[in-house]
Amino acid sequence: MGEHAQKRLIRKLDLERFLATVASQPSPQVHLEQYTVSEQLAANMLYIASYANNDIVGKSVLDLGCGTGRLALGASFLGAKSVVGVDLDTLAIKTASENSKKTDLTKGVQWILGDISTIVGRFDTVLENPPFGVQTREADRPFLVKALEVGVSIYSLHSHPQVDVRLIKQLKDNRGFLQVSASPFLEGFIAKHGGSVIAVYAMLMTIPRMFEFHTKLKHDFVIDLYVIKKKTP
Repeated sequence: MGEHAQKRLIRKLDLERFLATVASQPSPQVHLEQYTVSEQLAANMLYIASYANNDIVGKSVLDLGCGTGRLALGASFLGAKSVVGVDLDTLAIKTASENSKKTDLTKGVQWILGDISTIVGRFDTVLENPPFGVQTREADRPFLVKALEVGVSIYSLHSHPQVDVRLIKQLKDNRGFLQVSASPFLEGFIAKHGGSVIAVYAMLMTIPRMFEFHTKLKHDFVIDLYVIKKKTP
């Protein structure tokens, strides 16, 4: 599939349909903030990385905190040269491996059970949907540090600085994304660790009622995709 994907542009609708076949976490854990990105959000993220910035097709891709492999397998589907997914949750990695076989995307795809600190080497592109820090404050910071340590181009999802009802409506209306300003704190943190924010895109994240403390059947909120480049020495 990867070789075939490299020869033509994959329609976003076809990418969304593919991503919908990738099973999500069957038993999510609240302390790990295991929220699977929707197929629409994942497709937007991958489309920006692949077709706006040429960071997927023919590239080595790392998915930090890969969960069940939705972003990693999406990258393989689009034509990544190699994909590595790492997660410390055994069930997530087992499901990712099953998803890989189910979608017939096993060549050049590797799953690692372990903490992100175990990853070494160099990757063209890093994709990550880290914990947003709701359960554990600043839980996303180690992901950014590791991504900037091993990656050249980084696509990282983070919570939007505030609740913005108008922005949520705009994102619902156009089913896409809007460019927004970076958080000064995150921009400074990224710069401190050798990165530069190229762009930030607001996207709509929708999660179903998953845990007992959730009071609604589904919850819509804004999430920001940070496009980051490693600074050259």
